[in-house]
Amino acid sequence: MDAVPEPHTGWTFLTNHARVLATIADNPDVRIRHIAAHCRLTERAVQKIISELERDGYLSHKREGRTNTYRVESGKLLRHPAEAGLPVAALIGLLIQDHAQRETASEQLRATRSPIQMEGSSVQAEGG
Repeated sequence: MDAVPEPHTGWTFLTNHARVLATIADNPDVRIRHIAAHCRLTERAVQKIISELERDGYLSHKREGRTNTYRVESGKLLRHPAEAGLPVAALIGLLIQDHAQRETASEQLRATRSPIQMEGSSVQAEGG
């Protein structure tokens, strides 16, 4: 059985709901235990998130034998007023990338680490 990695401490930019949805969008046949491991959540937390996403129309599933196949409703709009009018597809498009692309982008960012000008101040770009 796969162990759940240690949870991340501190704040992050994304919610667990966004992480679970992106993981499912990347692989519609993914198992709950793999979502949990990838998102650093418990299986119970993932089940609750999936239930909430389905209840609110962002996700549906079809049972095929012992496997669920999920369907992300990519045209559904994001919930927060600040993202009014943006479809789920816009968020997912930002989050799903090939692993090699992520590594390449991280390496390029670390290599450049040039100061970014923000309204008169200089901020050091950090890769991560």
